[in-house]
Amino acid sequence: MQLDAGFAEWHVPSVIKEIGRGKFGAKPMDRATAAKLYDAMLKREVSDLQLGAILLAMRIKGETPEEIAGFLDACKPHCLSLPVSTPGDFAPVLIPSYNGARKKPNLTPLLALLLAREGVPVLLHGVLQDAGRVTSAEIFQQLEIGECKDAAQVSACWQSGLPAWMALSTLSPAMSGLLNIRKELGLRNSTHTLVKLLQPFAIPALRLTSYTHREYLTTLSEFAAQCLPASEGALFLMRATEGETVANTARMQQLNVWYDGQQEVLGETQEVAFEGAEILPEALDAVTTAQWISDVLEGKKPVPANIQLQFQWCREWSARVAEKM
Repeated sequence: MQLDAGFAEWHVPSVIKEIGRGKFGAKPMDRATAAKLYDAMLKREVSDLQLGAILLAMRIKGETPEEIAGFLDACKPHCLSLPVSTPGDFAPVLIPSYNGARKKPNLTPLLALLLAREGVPVLLHGVLQDAGRVTSAEIFQQLEIGECKDAAQVSACWQSGLPAWMALSTLSPAMSGLLNIRKELGLRNSTHTLVKLLQPFAIPALRLTSYTHREYLTTLSEFAAQCLPASEGALFLMRATEGETVANTARMQQLNVWYDGQQEVLGETQEVAFEGAEILPEALDAVTTAQWISDVLEGKKPVPANIQLQFQWCREWSARVAEKM
């Protein structure tokens, strides 16, 4: 979307004035204004002072479903387009991975690999490193699965029965720049929500996304109900496991799927942990986790029950979305 003449110069201060009045006094932006503002941020057409003010104001105010939709509208031209054809009868599955492991092993790559070996085209995107955490990228590197740099390499992974993974800095350098401002401000910003909702394909896909704070369940559910067209596919929404969109091996959190404005509950929150659910890698590091994942894929260790359930739901809905393509 192109900016109105003079938007960054004349309108950004007035937008900051409206969104910067605190949690209860701030006014929400409509979708078009949100798109113009975020586009200006991605293009760095706002000053550093204005950018910091916007990020902090939105952090305090919180995003509305319309604002999220507008921000995502602005992201599209700043994101690598992936109009790749898919093998077999499955729609692409998008797995964001922006947190990694801090207390328990990061098993997001296991979910991606389970799907890929069944012929489901998977694109995992995220950060390469995160201080104090073990990222999916680091685990894929130990598994000797290289990062994709373009659509052709994504297709090549799928044809080889492997999940494709891509760093955000490749998928959207502009969004990566905004995400990295956390290092300067010390706080997450709206981009941390948006990256988990990216849909860079020209065809419908299944997006896996998650929330950490309870209020985001309401916001993201309203976004899925009101702002997610069927032409973009379906969306899985669940409480995150240390920020990751992979099932908790001890207790499954409720998982909802949204498609064409309708919600279906796939799994309820478990009150009792699965017996043996904590038979996990002995350490969190990438080397140990990658070896454990290899053992699972070779049948030497069982797939954790909750991840097996999530895999089955992903496979089923990938096929259902593909039927509508």
